[in-house]
Amino acid sequence: MAKKTTTSKKRAVSTDYGADSIQVLQNVEHVRARPSMYIGGVNKDGLHHIVWEILDNSVDEVINGFASKIQVTLSADRKELTIADDGRGIPVDKHPKLKIPAVVAVFTQLGAGGKFDGESYRHSGGLHGVGAAVANALSERLEVRVKRGGKIHEVAFVRGVQEGKLVSRGKARGTGTEVFLRPDPTIFGQKALLDPDVLRQRIEAKSYLHKGLTISFVDESTNKTEVFHHADGIAEYLDKLITVRGKPAVHKGHFYIERSDDPKLELALAWTEASETTINSYVNGVPTPDGGTHEQGLRSGLGKALRAYMQAHKLEPKGLTIGLDDIREGLIALFSVYVLEPQFQSQTKNRLNNPEVATQIEGVVRPALEQWLHENRSLGDAIVARVILSARARAASRAAVSSVTRKAAGHAKIGLPGKLADCGSNDPAKCELFIVEGDSAGGSAKMGRDRHTQAILPLRGKVLNAAQASIAKVLKNEELGNIVKALGCGIGKDFDIRGLRYDRVILLMDADSDGHHIATLLLTFFYKYMPELIRSGHIYIGQPPLFRVDVGKQTHWAADDDHLKRILAEIKQGKPEIQRFKGLGEMMPKTLKDTTLDPKKRQLIRVGIADELATDRTIHDLMGKDASMRYEFIMERAADADEIDI
Repeated sequence: MAKKTTTSKKRAVSTDYGADSIQVLQNVEHVRARPSMYIGGVNKDGLHHIVWEILDNSVDEVINGFASKIQVTLSADRKELTIADDGRGIPVDKHPKLKIPAVVAVFTQLGAGGKFDGESYRHSGGLHGVGAAVANALSERLEVRVKRGGKIHEVAFVRGVQEGKLVSRGKARGTGTEVFLRPDPTIFGQKALLDPDVLRQRIEAKSYLHKGLTISFVDESTNKTEVFHHADGIAEYLDKLITVRGKPAVHKGHFYIERSDDPKLELALAWTEASETTINSYVNGVPTPDGGTHEQGLRSGLGKALRAYMQAHKLEPKGLTIGLDDIREGLIALFSVYVLEPQFQSQTKNRLNNPEVATQIEGVVRPALEQWLHENRSLGDAIVARVILSARARAASRAAVSSVTRKAAGHAKIGLPGKLADCGSNDPAKCELFIVEGDSAGGSAKMGRDRHTQAILPLRGKVLNAAQASIAKVLKNEELGNIVKALGCGIGKDFDIRGLRYDRVILLMDADSDGHHIATLLLTFFYKYMPELIRSGHIYIGQPPLFRVDVGKQTHWAADDDHLKRILAEIKQGKPEIQRFKGLGEMMPKTLKDTTLDPKKRQLIRVGIADELATDRTIHDLMGKDASMRYEFIMERAADADEIDI
């Protein structure tokens, strides 16, 4: 009786559903029918994944001490690849149950491998006996040559199916395995090509992970051969990553540990000026881009070690919560761990799931890092300073987000402040912003400036103390708000230095105690809410004169009282006439230009941070809400004060 069917525009579906409707696909057939189940997809990543399966088998021989050399050869047309090692060679004798050569079983039977009992391989990246068979099933052609027992043994496969018998011939010195494969274009596409850059990166990473390994990459498409061997392992790899990221480390010495007992691991890490966190982790030599329990243990160990160090040396800032994100910000870590029975999330091995590993890793990392911090106080303090700055920036960002969400979406683009006398140039590299004290000083500066490259923003009196104010108050403050608008790089979470409209931001205050106080308030604001401007060298302090000394036709400018005394001491003839400027507003525009604005004549002090931790302490002790810190500071130095400006 014919089966009844219902038809649609897409396809015909049988209404009969019996035992004969159940298909049983095994081994090669199942892999080819559902490749994404085994390699994650038939895209570029999947194409290279079948290479990693073969490469990892060779690396497993290295991990367990049976091989030291691997060669990877990419064909000129980039459609074929050969991987050879000097390991033990895959067994070629007949399997007692399957009655076929073991090497044939490895490449045709899912679940056939030598890594189940823990005897042939103590640590291994391949555990399921699937990888070689998957690579074979998805290859148009795959050939295996094994050197073992003094002979060369060869067998070939076409789309996973054995072609001819295993052949043994000639004489061979040593042992090893060579696998040639050509990925199947009917699976990956006719235009699919192996990428030499992708291959090179993985090969180089392997050479760093395994100190004794020498791995060669022969790229016939460019006639180039590279040999990778790194005696210092991942410690050397860390230096390279820091260089590639382009962000220097905040401490000179790297933290490094190596452990041979279970859990066997190697870890190298450093904190950098970068805002992102980079953790490259590996389990049994296999990269785990999605992390897993080993990374959980690492993160927990880092956090507990840093917090214990801060508590021991009383470095915890008052009123500030340090989170794990603050501790990890800027971190670059290379972490390689070996697990006896790893449980990966899938055949692609992107994530480790062993629950016991997290506790094991934390138990190793925490005491080792804590001891290293105590033994290297200067490095430890530099790391803590980096963490505190991150925490303050994150707190400011949260407050800024809370404030910004209350504003209408249409206000995202904020206009320039009305008091700003902007410059004509649109090239930030050539532009300067002078933040001046008062409208009268602003008037003189506007008339004495170079209108093409110099912008002037006058402030009204002393600005808000940002160390004692919330981000909401800072954003509502007119004077500080005008600075944020003029700079154009945002604040808090929205800060992006690429939007900075001026290469130099120059604080131009009167050369008296009030001017110094205003400059201090502005520096506090920049340090708390725009620290990257200081770190990048964009903040300067102008040096206007406090005195004018005329002797005959000569004019001298004195920055302060001590400078005035030195000038007067050098005058041998004539009677000096001394004029003390009460403020910049008293200066004629030409005088202000000649002494303070003209790049050829002026003096500027670039603001920098020599010691992050000391700077953080000073600003938050002397400018923060706790008045007792300031009182103590003043009383300790009261005897040194010659004159108090009230």
